[in-house]
Amino acid sequence: MIRTRRRQPGSIAGTLANLSQALERSLFAESLARRPGLLQGLDPRVKLVGLLVLLLATGLARNPATLILLYLGSLVLAFASRIPLGFFVKRIWLSVLLFSGVVALPALFLTQGSAWVKLPLGLAISRAGAQTAALLVLRVGTSMSLAILLVLTTAWNSLLKAMAVLHLPEVVVLVLGMAYRYIELLLRLTNDLVLARRSRIVGQLSGAQERRLLGATAGALLARSLDLSGEVYLAMQARGFRGYPRTLDQFRMRGRDWAAVLTVVCLAAAATWLGR
Repeated sequence: MIRTRRRQPGSIAGTLANLSQALERSLFAESLARRPGLLQGLDPRVKLVGLLVLLLATGLARNPATLILLYLGSLVLAFASRIPLGFFVKRIWLSVLLFSGVVALPALFLTQGSAWVKLPLGLAISRAGAQTAALLVLRVGTSMSLAILLVLTTAWNSLLKAMAVLHLPEVVVLVLGMAYRYIELLLRLTNDLVLARRSRIVGQLSGAQERRLLGATAGALLARSLDLSGEVYLAMQARGFRGYPRTLDQFRMRGRDWAAVLTVVCLAAAATWLGR
């Protein structure tokens, strides 16, 4: 009996699947901000200021145990805000290990100190190098966890309005608002463009033909994306945008917001003192 190898999906089908998954993740992330959770019920200004304070405490902490406690606190907040922990952890640590892990890798071997683990070819991991790499990875992972918590539990328009209320530069608010709308529309445009080309293909394409088709698609997408950036700005202006985001919800400090402010200040002070 002769076994035939199952043909893997082509690059066009893979690209289409990746775009669809990106759109699904974007819609899922937006739905999390509407869930009745702990952080969703707080004033966006409180969450933004709390994030900045905790990020400062994370940056000042020099003790791995303190960073681990801060990270565990972010997991507790994610659970209380009804964010799936598997989705939350995977979203963060894949990026952290891919980028920060690569940056921290040389510190294992280049930092001077007593040898902790000896490897072949005369290489050795120093104890000080392992501690430096662990601090870097933990600090980046904790900071990303706190930032992702803010984004997942706050509607984008409310977050932009909170930035404007706290007197962040209008240029920053404008760029962030346009970038969010532009990326979302660009994903949809790319998905429609790839799907349209895929629907006109009959039979299987060779690798060279698929690469040629993807190159032509990328060129068409680049030309349309340049026009799209101007259209996004004009559409935002036509709907009343003048550099200041407006929402139907009015910000109002309540008792739980003041309690959250007090809790964040106490946690940041404790983390700074313990992390010395």
